Amino acid sequence: MRPALYATVFVDLLGFTLVLPSLPFRVVELGGDALWLGVVLTMYSVCQAAAAPVLGRLADRHGRRRLLLLGLGGSAASLALMGLADALWLLLVARAVAGACGGSIGVAQAFAAELAGPAGRTRAMGHVGAAVGLAFTVGPALGALAAPLGFATTAYLGAGLALANLALAAAVLPANPPANPSGAAAPHRRVAPLPLLLAGFAAMAAFVGMETTVAFLAAARFGAGPGLVGVLLALAGLTLVIVQGLLVGPAARRWGEVGVATVGAAAMAAGLLAMPVLAEVPFVVAVLVVSAGNGLVTATVASLLAGAGPPEQLGARMGQGQSAAAVARAAGPLASGALFGVAMAMPYLLGALLSVGVAASVSTRRARRPAGSVPGAA
Repeated sequence: MRPALYATVFVDLLGFTLVLPSLPFRVVELGGDALWLGVVLTMYSVCQAAAAPVLGRLADRHGRRRLLLLGLGGSAASLALMGLADALWLLLVARAVAGACGGSIGVAQAFAAELAGPAGRTRAMGHVGAAVGLAFTVGPALGALAAPLGFATTAYLGAGLALANLALAAAVLPANPPANPSGAAAPHRRVAPLPLLLAGFAAMAAFVGMETTVAFLAAARFGAGPGLVGVLLALAGLTLVIVQGLLVGPAARRWGEVGVATVGAAAMAAGLLAMPVLAEVPFVVAVLVVSAGNGLVTATVASLLAGAGPPEQLGARMGQGQSAAAVARAAGPLASGALFGVAMAMPYLLGALLSVGVAASVSTRRARRPAGSVPGAA
């Protein structure tokens, strides 16, 4: 049943990403400017950060399948609302709903970890990450092809896709009993280990900081234009999908989750430090190294989170992990953009330091392995 779950995650985010190429132009059509676009884009991450821990706790209490289906239905509603939006405030509401429902990715991670068991946990986290990465690679490309149809039509296509996904998921995803029906074991407090939350935040902030400024850096270093940058980002996304989908599970089985996360963090740090001083071809290689390292880190940190406590708090832990990542997706672009205006190399130096912090954070798990976990689970 795990392939069906991964397909559900992919199609859910495919519908969401269809509208991304047209969204800036829709904001302008409705009378907005660059500031409004920033608010509309940031609203998704803010609401995801707020909703993910709540959805995770509810999934522990009421069952993961039920909460995942609720999130899929909300995604369809948000896309339909985007198509109907004829004012900026309504578009903002639609993005808020989309972000809140996007918090169900943590529920999907918990569901996958539960289905896989300790021995298959890292591989499962990699496959969920690969589904997300593939959707963010394919979706905008399809959205660009659909753009001539108009923003509303593209949004309605996404809503239709989301509804079909909901129906398919309801038919094929297995029912699962609540892990914590009383809710007593998952109080409204942090249940995920702080070092792992910090590691997830730092890895995401470093990566999105690179994504935000890489076009400016490539243009300044060797005159790259939009075409080359687009190809570069597509290659980076494909690299992440391959690493998470095919490599991270076997690597973790051989070297352990902490070892793989440390190697990934080191790769990120090395690539980020090198990018500001490299010429064209080595620059591309460095970007791919950063992407590969991020793929290793995010999957293994998610797996470590899944195994860092009792099963009845699994959803709560994964939700808090997704919340930390969402905060990083909101803060990372702001920080990297501001630092790039001071000096081109500064966002990359900060990203490298954050990557070192990732390695330091995950190293705390070597000596503290929860009872019942499997060393080197993959």
